[in-house]
Amino acid sequence: MSSLPTPLVTTDWLADHLADADLRLLDATIFLAPPAGPGEDWTQERGDVAHAEEHIPGSRYADLVSELSTDDGWFSRPGAESFAAAVERLGIGDGMKVVVYDRAASMWATRVWWLLRSYGFDDVAVLDGGFPRWKAEGRPTTDEPTPAAPVATFTPCDRPELVASTADVLAVVNDGGACLINSLTAEDFSATETDRYARPGRIPGSLNVPVFDLLATDGTFRSPEELREHFADVLAQPGRKITYCGGGIAATGDALALYLLGEEDVAIYDGSLREWTSDASLPLEVG
Repeated sequence: MSSLPTPLVTTDWLADHLADADLRLLDATIFLAPPAGPGEDWTQERGDVAHAEEHIPGSRYADLVSELSTDDGWFSRPGAESFAAAVERLGIGDGMKVVVYDRAASMWATRVWWLLRSYGFDDVAVLDGGFPRWKAEGRPTTDEPTPAAPVATFTPCDRPELVASTADVLAVVNDGGACLINSLTAEDFSATETDRYARPGRIPGSLNVPVFDLLATDGTFRSPEELREHFADVLAQPGRKITYCGGGIAATGDALALYLLGEEDVAIYDGSLREWTSDASLPLEVG
């Protein structure tokens, strides 16, 4: 079988390899609804119903709400044992290759990409442009359920260097040694008030590279030349890069883009602002 291009595959590549016996195709869609009123948070809805109604042939639904996250309501990275069991149920094992897509801005797909890599699985890529691009090109979809996944054995190998803790980030704030990247919108980055987190603001010293700015109008990632422009200030900083957002999802889109640019020493602050802002002793910048 052909090797898997990473971290992105085109729709052409996927169309040519849909029948590969060692390919596992995942739909990681989550739908988010904006706050219904002041003081309320965004609400999440699984994409399993939409997947059942229409999906790329051969794909299985990867449930980031209850299967590929801890049970804390924040999509936190699960432990190795529970993660391995979850991906084995999707037919993912040693020696497989995995392509992930979603129906939004690919940040749910990049989350699964990062999770797999954080447990030592490198043969994983995101479908560039996701389900919307696949559909727009008139490629086949189906409502036929994908057969049950074959038995698989996934051997997790924890990579702590891909995961940043609150203590790691605080050390950067105090002593430097890495570049902190906020992947939220410019408005969220400079916010002076918030309904979503315990306190408003950003982690001191952060640079802002909004994840949605990394995508072209068709939902694919921008060219490396364009990405370099967006990350110019970040790439001027030597050493490790740590991305964060509100809850560790959008940050994985920035991480994938940096990986495309050859930056491999990139970690996700999984707790992100929901964890940082909940500790009143930790510093924040506003405005």
